[in-house]
Amino acid sequence: MNNLRFENNTLYLLDQSLLPQEEVYITPKTKEDYYFAIKNLQVRGAPAIGIAAAFAMALVDEDKEELKKYLDSARPTAVNLSWATKRMLAAYKDGKDLIEEAKAIYDEDVEMCRKISEYGLSLLKDGYGILTHCNAGELATSRYGTGLGPLLLGKEKGYNFHVYTDETRPLLQGARLTSYELEKAGIDVTLICDSMASTVMKEGKINAVLVGADRIASNGDTANKIGTNTVAILANYYSIPFYVLAPTSSVDFSIEGGDDITIEERESEEIKEMFFKTPSALKETKCFNPAFDVTDSSLITAIITEKGIIRKPFKENLEKLK
Repeated sequence: MNNLRFENNTLYLLDQSLLPQEEVYITPKTKEDYYFAIKNLQVRGAPAIGIAAAFAMALVDEDKEELKKYLDSARPTAVNLSWATKRMLAAYKDGKDLIEEAKAIYDEDVEMCRKISEYGLSLLKDGYGILTHCNAGELATSRYGTGLGPLLLGKEKGYNFHVYTDETRPLLQGARLTSYELEKAGIDVTLICDSMASTVMKEGKINAVLVGADRIASNGDTANKIGTNTVAILANYYSIPFYVLAPTSSVDFSIEGGDDITIEERESEEIKEMFFKTPSALKETKCFNPAFDVTDSSLITAIITEKGIIRKPFKENLEKLK
């Protein structure tokens, strides 16, 4: 599934806000176009955001330092965004070809996802029941993905999994994107509401939980799609392995723990109006809509990166990634 492609000096992005009903590619030109695409989830997933921002730094003719600051503000929790713009700014100052640098970031992401998928697949067995939360497949990256990567790679290798995917309110990314990707890949998938995760675990249908992460603190706390911490608590209660899959570029060594992660709060309309023909609550009803929550490292079985499987103690072992 090709969600980003660069042709004829133009970046094409699959507009994920229209999925699964429409498959439409957009071609951002201005810095405002890229900001809108990132902010409004036309492109989403930490690695994919980083790739899009890299091409924005290469293609938009603006002051590069100001452009970096502007793009970074679109999704402050996704550390891959600022990682990519920082790398592109350094390349600009070094006089490098920025388009080639952006292509390199894309190619490196493909290889990174393949390695994460291989390490993740080594922890799974044919026939496993898998629970996923949010979307961390090819739509969120360049290829394979992080959280979904082992499933997509496993399908290529002849594994058969049964996947239960949480819908993930309020953006329904599990419903609109994850189930869409898995259906397209021919993987057996069942869509469930977020509140049903405990039931499928209790009934013995889940052998492992796979999730992506937008940011990882140096102690192993992770920022994931809202609701992931609840899933981690449930998995811990039912003694089910809970795996976080993410590139090393998502590890932010500048922050000690989850309390230091800035959590993006989004508009109340996403809860009350998005995907509804009529509002689901009164206009005056207040909403609290954080995009992420922090999963405590004590609940995580392992963090899987392109450099290997990281187990506890996370602070000590993540430090070795440097």
